[in-house]
Amino acid sequence: MSRPLSAPRPCAIAAAPLSLRDLYAAFSGLCASLVAIGLARFAYTALVPPLIQAHWFPAAQTVALGAANFAGYLAGALLGRPLVSVWSNRTVLRGLMLAATVAFFACAWPLSVAWFFAWRFISGVAGGGIMVLVATSILPHIPAPRRGLAMGTIFVGLGLGIAASGTLVPRLLQFGLRETWLGLGALALVLTALSWFGWPGQLPQSAGSTGTTPNPSMSIAPATRRRLRVLYAQYAINAIGLVPAMMLLVDLVARGLGRGSSVGASYWVLYGIGAIAGPMACGLAGDRLGFGATYRGALLLQGLATAVLALSGHPVALGVAAVVLGAFTPGIAPLGLGRIQELLPHDPAAQRAAWSHATSAFALFQALAGYGYAWMFAHSHENYALIFGCGAVAVALALAVGSLAERRTRR
Repeated sequence: MSRPLSAPRPCAIAAAPLSLRDLYAAFSGLCASLVAIGLARFAYTALVPPLIQAHWFPAAQTVALGAANFAGYLAGALLGRPLVSVWSNRTVLRGLMLAATVAFFACAWPLSVAWFFAWRFISGVAGGGIMVLVATSILPHIPAPRRGLAMGTIFVGLGLGIAASGTLVPRLLQFGLRETWLGLGALALVLTALSWFGWPGQLPQSAGSTGTTPNPSMSIAPATRRRLRVLYAQYAINAIGLVPAMMLLVDLVARGLGRGSSVGASYWVLYGIGAIAGPMACGLAGDRLGFGATYRGALLLQGLATAVLALSGHPVALGVAAVVLGAFTPGIAPLGLGRIQELLPHDPAAQRAAWSHATSAFALFQALAGYGYAWMFAHSHENYALIFGCGAVAVALALAVGSLAERRTRR
């Protein structure tokens, strides 16, 4: 029987070693986040210029097709919990990975804009569903003191996808655009096969997952519900703060500072290095310091790093900011989920519901921020400082929301 979830108490519990089954489950989660989010989302960023140059689609349509993944991600975040009410966690996760894999192969043939949009949307659905389900399906089976480490391992896939967008994709493009899509599909198929038997069984039954309590939030104390709402708000606003670096980091260096595309690409590599290390570092820090305190520290570092991009052109400062923001782009996922576990320590069903709300809020505000920044950039004569300044203000707002809520709670 799976172990009940409990809030981590730093240094209070001796860290139990992970079994081979636990490690395989965490590796399966890594594969899922790499395929459906890391590759499906971030590899497309590197493919936009080749798609335009190969005349597969006009520039405006190519950008719009990228947004299809964001829309699908939001739909997947909303559909994740209903899907596991019909099928098992294992079946749904396998199906979502297969859907993302098929989408790679389908995108190798640009039969029409509608065809391409549909498959990019499907890949987004797979990513959103996996973000909601993957960790909440695995963590109840992991010893409590090691869940931060396991979360970090699962979400490393996002960082690997960011790194692959700057390393693997350019190598595949040497063989051709269609071959690149097929190569990504082949890699996704291998990772899907490797993870196939690693998924654990159903979640343990709890008060929030039985038929006697159809709505898990009904059993949550009012004070906890207020803290969860604050977390949702912080997580959503945080998305607004992270989007500028995801969109414009390379362009800021290459065109905004006039240092050329190759130098800009080198900063994306630094961003990718941070993205690989970030989830594990955040998970370990959450285990030791508590996820609430670690998340507040993460917001502070994000705000400072984004402000550096708005105010400074110094190469070293830009490099440090790129690494920090790269680390927290995937790293906030284990921090947000870990905080939910602290607030709902013994109810996996309520944790899944809360994580679904947080992921949906993040997806919605990320999409809105993407379109909003694009409009602002176009209508401000490409004012990079304005965009990154708005991002820094958003992160500061997220930190302020949490601080104000804590003060009210103490009164």
